[in-house]
Amino acid sequence: MLPTVDIVILNYNGRKFIDECIQTVQQSTYSNKHIYLLDNASTHDDVAYITVNYPAVKIIQNPNNNGYCAAYNLALQFCTGDYIICLNNDVAVAPNWIESMVELAESDESIAAIQPKLLSYFDETEFEYAGASGGKMDVYGFPFLRGRIFDSIEKDNKQYDNITQIFWASGAALFMRKSALIQSGFFDETIVHHMDEIDLCWRIRMAGYKLFVQPKSVIKHIGGATIQTKSFKKIYWNHRNSIYIMLKNYNSKHAWLFVPVHVLLDYMAVAYAIISLNFVMAAGILSAHFWLLSNIFLIRSKRKETQAMRKVGDEKILPFLYRKSVVIEYFFKRNKTYLTLTNIDLHENINH
Repeated sequence: MLPTVDIVILNYNGRKFIDECIQTVQQSTYSNKHIYLLDNASTHDDVAYITVNYPAVKIIQNPNNNGYCAAYNLALQFCTGDYIICLNNDVAVAPNWIESMVELAESDESIAAIQPKLLSYFDETEFEYAGASGGKMDVYGFPFLRGRIFDSIEKDNKQYDNITQIFWASGAALFMRKSALIQSGFFDETIVHHMDEIDLCWRIRMAGYKLFVQPKSVIKHIGGATIQTKSFKKIYWNHRNSIYIMLKNYNSKHAWLFVPVHVLLDYMAVAYAIISLNFVMAAGILSAHFWLLSNIFLIRSKRKETQAMRKVGDEKILPFLYRKSVVIEYFFKRNKTYLTLTNIDLHENINH
């Protein structure tokens, strides 16, 4: 019998997206699946609309819109399938998008998370901002993707069509083994928004599991067209959470080694922002650092909790991190694509 896959579509006032998303998911050829709408306290009539028009879709109602992490933690407790897929509502999936991920996961019980290839909904020849073909991160806590570094998005010329291990998988379409989450823990609700999936994937590796990208599975995602990369909130959450997850997930040696470099790069960005009269960026970064300084005891408590579940040391995790600074490579050396990064490992087909 095929493993059960629970597909959980996160929704908040998403009527303009939800029809195509649910219809393409329902048309998926994988038979042993259950579809859920995780409604994050929509203020419109989304739940009533789904109940009437898609009666086969089960509803998980979050009474409060308290962030991505809290919403999905509710769903993770509710769902009982062998695998769960966290899915944004602004996607359209290919009919056979599930089979190749299940096949890969079933080939190795140590594979805990898989990401499909994410292409732009508006231009299928181009990767999508939020996921591209698998997530990476440098040791200083700056994430990037196979197909997108900062604001530079590549065309999909099949250059990243290899099935390979990655450091993090995009929350826009995140396939996970339910049993592995018992070991790693669910999403960290302190994060609230942004970099939540990176933190979870990091802890999945700390629990001794692997993460892969499966480019045979293809999804079209609208998200990149609506992300406000210059907004105060986006800047604040990204800079706050990147340092936060480093402080709790690295061992003591590497936290002391890498976090100060991240802080230094942040203050270089603040100086540049002030010179450029970009006070929104400067305020976002400074506010993020103020939160970190104001929550030292919370961070220490979360670090203690995270380190207690660790099964493997940093020496097993560092090979999946980029050992140079992607900030320096991109902004100073002008390396705008994943394949042009200095000393990037091009032999990625790590056996599993």
